[in-house]
Amino acid sequence: MQPAFDVAVIGLGAMGSATLWRLAARGARVVGVDRFDPPHDRGSSHGESRIIRTAYFEDPAYLPLLREAFPLWRSLEQESGAELLTMTGAAMIGRMGSEVIKGAQRTATVYGLPHRMFQGAEAARRFPQHRLRRDDVVFHEEQGGVLRPELSVAAALRAARDRGAQVMTGTVVHAVEPVDGGVRISVDGDIVVARSAVICAGAWTGRLVPELAPHLSVERQVNAWFPVHDAGEFAAEGFAVFIREMNEDHYVYGVPAPDGTVKLAVHHEGAPVDPDTVSRQVGEDDLAPLREHAGDWMLAMDPDPVRSIVCVYTNTPDEHFVVDTLPGAPQVTVVSACSGHGFKFAPVIGDIAADLALQRSTARDISRFSLQRLG
Repeated sequence: MQPAFDVAVIGLGAMGSATLWRLAARGARVVGVDRFDPPHDRGSSHGESRIIRTAYFEDPAYLPLLREAFPLWRSLEQESGAELLTMTGAAMIGRMGSEVIKGAQRTATVYGLPHRMFQGAEAARRFPQHRLRRDDVVFHEEQGGVLRPELSVAAALRAARDRGAQVMTGTVVHAVEPVDGGVRISVDGDIVVARSAVICAGAWTGRLVPELAPHLSVERQVNAWFPVHDAGEFAAEGFAVFIREMNEDHYVYGVPAPDGTVKLAVHHEGAPVDPDTVSRQVGEDDLAPLREHAGDWMLAMDPDPVRSIVCVYTNTPDEHFVVDTLPGAPQVTVVSACSGHGFKFAPVIGDIAADLALQRSTARDISRFSLQRLG
């Protein structure tokens, strides 16, 4: 069978929609396939907001990709006409020896990033929305802000369609089979043939790449929005997005919302789930740590949320991404397992996936995202 497409992109969330856009921008014949109708609330690319930041405490090696991501987000805004990125600054809060502070300082030092450190009374004056402990410090950078995930996915899909991409929604992919000269993709009652495939299936990646399934875990996450007493105090113009390390391995993050509320969530600590059967009901046990943070550690915030959602993380053991071609099948690229911190990278990861799908290589250093490290 002759390939009908240069590349088929499977999964059209953050990474898939961005990959489709970057491929279409190069003039490739592309088709995107999704089991739902993106943007949707079944995976990891919803919830009104995502944080983007530069002094990356997880690993300084992410910084070159972040430097590429910012202008690509602005390019997508210009191409789509949608407002996707609002700059607010970013605050990392914790004790001096905490990982969030040490890691942010490490990245800032390696790359010479402008930032300021606050503590004591100065920190309390500068960040009046937070109740700080005596030994808390705040690492603050201007180069941080809020991305709108649903708007971003919709904008990337619209831009890809405008450049000729085809999109198949409500269509389940059952198998991806590498063959001589391309890939055969079994979808509902049909076969799609392409020269290459990019699998961006998020929590469903292990279904399509069974050898990867033992290395991926899907984790249920809850986000909730809390009202504040003075919306002006928490508006994006004066309230930096934040990640706060309360104690070792317990992180809470917060983002200002357009309606004047603030979204709070715990980073990780969720229960392992199946993406097809995960409970979308939010109970009191889910909300308890968020209520506690709103009531005890935020000032002028009501601990009773006005709404909440469930999403999922897909994690690798080391919490680094997977961006690689399959061993023995370079016509299949896997982009997945963003481990709860991938959305901000979507356009540059999409561009890297386009490199791999069309050229089988990329000039960017993606060695830490290799499949080989997982065994």
